[in-house]
Amino acid sequence: MVLRLVLAEDSFLIREGLAALLANDPDLDLIKSVGSLPELLAAIETVGPDVVLTDIRMPPTETDEGIRAAEELATTHPDIGVVVLSQHIEPDYALRLFDGGSQGRAYLLKERVGDLAQLRHAIAAAASGGSALDPQVVDVLVAARRQRATSVLDRLTARELEVLELVARGDSNRAIAQELVLSDRAVEKHITSILTKLDLPADDTEVHRRVRAVLLYLAESSS
Repeated sequence: MVLRLVLAEDSFLIREGLAALLANDPDLDLIKSVGSLPELLAAIETVGPDVVLTDIRMPPTETDEGIRAAEELATTHPDIGVVVLSQHIEPDYALRLFDGGSQGRAYLLKERVGDLAQLRHAIAAAASGGSALDPQVVDVLVAARRQRATSVLDRLTARELEVLELVARGDSNRAIAQELVLSDRAVEKHITSILTKLDLPADDTEVHRRVRAVLLYLAESSS
């Protein structure tokens, strides 16, 4: 299925560069390019895209327009995915993007856009209700968490923290098993233990419990 995409970027050169890059992907249809938050919201109402690719900072305030767009769409168009691009590592904005839930949200550094495969992965994940978070942002949050004296995550063993860090990076159980040289069953047991120790409700789905564990992990990391 071809994904219909709206691009929001106030820099003409970057906008044109992204448009040229996306044109090389037959699975993406760039139906509108805009340069401000009001234009973005108007385009969404007019063309109804599957996913939005937006810079964080745009007119009118050049502060947090991309995040604000994602927050508004969560209420008005929850089925539209949002991929936010940032020039710098800004963990607070990343956490704010995922605060209302990770479904259909992705956060990438602009330096990644030259890698079409990675950009395409983030777009596809957001459009399908999944999520993606730039590994460098995860690294910053992990480093911040390790500097904390106390944390709810202190309930976890060192191995469980390793597993949760890889879950936060978006790795599958199989990938985690290969990275840590564990069996698939051992990884499943670690994840079950993590979800239990973090007091995540057992009546929620496995996917949502994992997402909530990752958000808790990242929130603790930024405190």
